[in-house]
Amino acid sequence: MTDTILITGTSSGLGRATAKLFQARGWNVIATMRTPNRETELNQLQRVLVTRLDVQDVGSIQSAIDAGLARFGRIDAVVNNAAYGAYGPLEVTPLDKIRRQFDVNVIGLMAVTQALLPHFRAKRKGTIVNISSVGGRVAFPLGTLYHGTKFAVEGLSEALHYELAPLGIALKLVEPGTIATNFAGPSFDFSNDPPIAEYQGLVEALWKVMGPMMVEGSTPEQIAETVYAATTDGTDRLRYAAGEDAIQFLNNRRTTDDASFFSGMRAQFGIGA
Repeated sequence: MTDTILITGTSSGLGRATAKLFQARGWNVIATMRTPNRETELNQLQRVLVTRLDVQDVGSIQSAIDAGLARFGRIDAVVNNAAYGAYGPLEVTPLDKIRRQFDVNVIGLMAVTQALLPHFRAKRKGTIVNISSVGGRVAFPLGTLYHGTKFAVEGLSEALHYELAPLGIALKLVEPGTIATNFAGPSFDFSNDPPIAEYQGLVEALWKVMGPMMVEGSTPEQIAETVYAATTDGTDRLRYAAGEDAIQFLNNRRTTDDASFFSGMRAQFGIGA
């Protein structure tokens, strides 16, 4: 029988590229997004069901799973991709943005996973792929919210991979580096109002450092190949760096002591002692 994958956040970027890749390689795809009525491409592909799923709406999660099972009869894997990045000085970030960042990137991911576990447990088989980030292993200044959520995804995934292995359920973490063109796009939410003078030098430095990184980053299609490999390799491997920059950055972090690494980061962003 044809394997089926459910992917969250397929309206653009990595989620869309991943949906198209799995479909091209013969999988059934449940492509979920918050506004499926606007979709004009994925719903034209064979073996693809486009349906609504908002990770902040628990009812929509179960409805999407039910729709996928009704259409394809089974779900074999899930890619928890829906997420966004909130940056900016914590001091000026509204509490509702703080809550939304964790609701989408952490609570939503856990809610989708939790909803699929009974199906995977009954089959004694399933693969959960959580999209983390290099930013789940290393933090940049002004990324308190985003890095807080991605560090959380790393921790919960590591714990779950022990918990679920005896049930035949694999847990995978994909850690992309920068993805081209996403910086300052709809998946990026920057808070800086009112602008506090003491933070503005760091704000400017962040744009100068991260802007070129994003432009030169991997394409969504390149990262999707790593997602596919993680889903299908049949191993108990947990972490997959995705993109040449991610591989280099994480290798550098592993081989550098904290004091040296932090000193380098401070120098890069112009942060004095």
